[in-house]
Order: sequence, then structure tokens, then C-alpha cells
Amino acid sequence: MSIISDARTAIRLARRLLTSRRNRRDLARRLAAQPRLEPGSVEIAVYFADGPVNMYQVRQWYAPLAELSRTHPVAIVSRNPGTMLTLLDEAPVTAVYARQVVDLERFVDEQAPKIVLYVNQNARNFQMMRYGRMWHVFVNHGESDKMYMTTNQFKAYDFALIAGDAARDRLAEALWDFDLDARTIAIGRPQADHFAGAAPYPADDRTVVLYAPTWEGDRAAAAYGSIASHGTTIAERVLASARHRLVYRPHPRSGVLDEQYRAAHEQIVAAIAAANAADPDAHHVYDDGPELGWQLADADVAITDISAMIYDRLAVGKPLIVTRPVATEADVDERGYLAAANWLTAGDAQDVVARVDAAAHDEAELAALRHWVERYFGDTTPGVATARFHDAIDGLVARWHRAAEEHRGR
Repeated sequence: MSIISDARTAIRLARRLLTSRRNRRDLARRLAAQPRLEPGSVEIAVYFADGPVNMYQVRQWYAPLAELSRTHPVAIVSRNPGTMLTLLDEAPVTAVYARQVVDLERFVDEQAPKIVLYVNQNARNFQMMRYGRMWHVFVNHGESDKMYMTTNQFKAYDFALIAGDAARDRLAEALWDFDLDARTIAIGRPQADHFAGAAPYPADDRTVVLYAPTWEGDRAAAAYGSIASHGTTIAERVLASARHRLVYRPHPRSGVLDEQYRAAHEQIVAAIAAANAADPDAHHVYDDGPELGWQLADADVAITDISAMIYDRLAVGKPLIVTRPVATEADVDERGYLAAANWLTAGDAQDVVARVDAAAHDEAELAALRHWVERYFGDTTPGVATARFHDAIDGLVARWHRAAEEHRGR
């Protein structure tokens, strides 16, 4: 088995090398045709050091950043050739390639951004955070009660833009000697003001079930993924019902580490294709597209794992079921919404259709959801979160000018 495993690893590495070389060649050609970015033309930088597999983390900020760029020039800084190619194709704001540290230094020298936003905790963030005359601001890529949301890495940033009271309380509980009032700014969920796309199926009498699982995780404490434990059964039962439609939107990293998890994912994708072939009017969906919004807003009931998808759906205020992780080591924080969640165990998955029907008509649960929406996001009236995001950026830019003036006066 070790020989087979080593061979597979060698093949994966060879493919990555070939892809990397091709991406660099294609990118060099694309960049040669790009106009030169004028010095001092970037006020807000979004630093993203990851590869294409994690593009979902920055994509969800596209629409808020595009709107912000009307008043504050914005650029996304990429360190990866594959990511940069994707950004050139789809990003609604300027993309800057800084593969090496010397490229990053040149960008800082020429542009002198006032604020740098970070959507994740990539270790390479520290290569950007070494520059002191700008605000380094963590904005994250989603609200959740995962252990990731209370990491001590929050202290590395000058400020953090958080969703609301629940996030503030989590940080207060987890972090020692962290000045929440001075270093956090609650903005809600501005992405929810820009939910994108139209549902790719007809408006009919079918109950639409969104199943949006997360990936398998890289350690036992973060093993929240349900594709292998719940997912194949969920798909089987929903696809077998003539009254329901399945929208399957897995995490982009699903199966990157666990072959069994990937095989379960592929089984669901194949089952959706087979169900649609048998009944073309069913319009079940395997969704791996870049747009996020219609799935959350249109589904009658959503089934998610412990991930940011819970809270994106929560902001919509519509029925939600959460899968209970089978890994006993999985860190489940039930002090917030998860204490009141509508849990689905792996054993209950065979009854998922009945559970979905019950959730779709549970008025008491919908009333309770309104409390949690307020706690996690504050006022979710359309446009309010966007205004709070802009106010936070305006305030930080004004604070930068005050700090710069004080420094010049020394």
C-alpha cells in the first residue's frame, strides 16, 4: 500500500508542477498586456496569499469590495499565479500580482495603502503585516461558531471587522487581555446585501432542499464535514422524493485530504446526474459555481454542517437543519445558536425528508430564528450592513490620516 500511496503522491506533485508552470507562462503573457498601475492609486488592499482552491474566501467579498471601490480605490493582492489568473478573469476590482517578497515591497512602496484587509489566517499574511504604516484589518470569510473564530491570531491585527454581538462575546470568552471595544468593529454581513444569481430551476411546487456541507477538515477537532456520514443518505432520500429538489453545494475543498470523503462526494454528484436523467423535470442541482446567494435565499430548507454556511443562511431567516458531527473530537461550541439548532444526526439522515417537511412548516422555529439573526448580525434590513462596512472603512481611513499627521509632527 505504501508503494501505491507514494506513486499517487508523486503523480499529484507532478501534476501540480505542470499546472504551476503553465499558470506562470500564461500569467506572464496576461500581465504583459495589463496597463501599469499608477503609483498611489490603491487606498485599500485585500491581501490574499492562497491558491485557487480557496478562492471562495475572497469571492464572497467581490460585491462589497466593488461597491466600496466607488469611494476608496481597492486592489486585491495575489501571491499565487493560478489565483491571479482567476482574479484577472473575474475580480470586479484591480488585481495585483506580488509573487515574491520583493514584489510585495515594491507594491507597498509605490501604492502605500492605508488599509490592508485579510480574509483568512494564512501564515503568509505575516509577510504583509511586517509593514507598519497602514492598518491591518481582519475581515474573515464568514461568521460561525467554529474554533477558527476565536483564534489568538486576532491579536496580530490592528482591528477586526466582526459580524455582531455573538462574535464579540466569543472573543471576550476566548481571548485574554484583548481590548474588544478598541479593536473590533461590528458590521453585520454586507455580503448578504449582494446575494448573487438566479435559481437555475423553475418555480414549481417542489420543496427545495439546499445541502451545503463543509470539507473533511485537517484535524479531528475540526472534523465537521458530513458528506461521508450523512450526505449520501440525505441525497438518496431527497432525490427519491418526487416532492423535493436537491441543491448540493459542497465546500470547494471537499475530499482534498480524505479519499473516502471524496468518493462520497462523487457518489452524490453521480446520483444527481442519474436522478435528472430519469426525470428531467426534477432539476436537481450540483452547484460548484462562484456565485453564492440564490442558493441561500431560495431554498425552502437548508441543511448545513458547522460552518459559515449556517450563519449565511441564518441571515436569510429561513428554516435550517444542522448536521451533528460524528467525530467525537469535533469541537462544537453550543453556547450560541448551536444550543438551539435543529440537529440532524447520521442515524436520523434516513428520515431527512420528514425532517425537512417538518422544518418547512415550523412557525415556532422561525420565530426563534429571528432572535438569533439579531444576535449574530444586528439589523439585517437590506443595505444596513453595507453602510456599516463603509462607515468602518471611512473611520479607519480617517484614523490613518490622524496617525500620519501625528507622525509627521514628531
